[in-house]
Amino acid sequence: MKAPPIAAALREGLAGALVAAGLALPMLGFRLVDSAQGLSLGTRFDWVLWAALIVGLGRFAMTILRGAWQPSQAPAMGEAKAARLRLMAGWALAGLAITLPFLPFSDRNLVDKATLVLIYVMLGWGLNIVVGLAGLLDLGFVAFYAVGAYSYALLATGLGWSFWLCLPLAGLFAAGFGVALGFPVLRLRGDYLAIVTLGFGEIIRVILQNWQDFTGGPSGISSIPRPTLFGLRFMASAPDGHQTFADYFGLAFSGDHRVIFLYFIILGLALLTNLFTLRIRRLPIGRAWEALREDEIACRSLGLNPTTIKLSAFALGAMFAGFAGSFFATRQGFISPESFSFIESAVILAIVVLGGMGSQIGVVLAALILVGLPEWFRELQQYRMIAFGGAMVLIMLWKPSGLLSSRAPTIRLKGAK
Repeated sequence: MKAPPIAAALREGLAGALVAAGLALPMLGFRLVDSAQGLSLGTRFDWVLWAALIVGLGRFAMTILRGAWQPSQAPAMGEAKAARLRLMAGWALAGLAITLPFLPFSDRNLVDKATLVLIYVMLGWGLNIVVGLAGLLDLGFVAFYAVGAYSYALLATGLGWSFWLCLPLAGLFAAGFGVALGFPVLRLRGDYLAIVTLGFGEIIRVILQNWQDFTGGPSGISSIPRPTLFGLRFMASAPDGHQTFADYFGLAFSGDHRVIFLYFIILGLALLTNLFTLRIRRLPIGRAWEALREDEIACRSLGLNPTTIKLSAFALGAMFAGFAGSFFATRQGFISPESFSFIESAVILAIVVLGGMGSQIGVVLAALILVGLPEWFRELQQYRMIAFGGAMVLIMLWKPSGLLSSRAPTIRLKGAK
């Protein structure tokens, strides 16, 4: 674990400081000062110097540390041991998630933030099928999320159907849209596929925005019903013929009951998504996704049908996005097209890439960092985005292939190393 020469680290730090100073000069170095004489141009060169100093020292330290822990010099961890560690970490996270609402330090705010993180975990696992396993770059994944949300909202408000009846229908509708997207892009790869999926996501958003008679347009859909527990409602008083959760169990009414109930719904959906994905990876269709990801030409030469493989990946990934969208609609009670912009697709894709394409537990860790961290520092207002950007930079520097990248085949031939 020999560190690189100090001179090389100093050159890296100096270069980083110069770049930071050049970027900070127009953004931080000048400002408009309002006075009795009008606006005047002021300077804040000390801010520029501080920015350059912080970046330079950080670059120097990271160069030293990164050189001291080169993967080639560190002892290699066996694949079996790494798999066991991931399994133990997965069970630990699952146990923590199940007991979270009942821990001493848990409160309504923490449970609500955990619910939001679990929505993105489920979306990340759905997109991981398309991007991480099948190797198809999808920039319009939020379209399926929107289809699921609007499917439930329209069925619940228009026909009065319950959440549990609309949930599988929302996933079915989203899967249908996934197949509809898959057919036109079967011959596309790489950047061309990403452009088409991006356009598909924007088409769905524009339709939702302008079809006012059906979707409500910019005003969205409000008064979306909440889910019930075997007919028990989580409210202070229930309509005639119904009973509240608190009255049935003889408890004092509390708004925390509904928050905890919603948390366990999304936790159950996320765990089912994870279990389904882990199982299907070992089936022939899962191995076909991995073969398609590695080499489509070799996949075709082996007699596999890339059309069926791509459509199945799009459909299953979209189905889980539809489930998450229906839950998002019932949790919020109101949806509008602004909730399904391109930035949502970018965040979901960032979770998959930074977590490690193909890694289930990596998606969880990336969602905690990219979604939970900004929410945790929301009280800092605009400064919370500094924490968001800093976390992304550190991940890209230390783990460029993702936190827990996993591209090894799910099943190997007997005796293969």
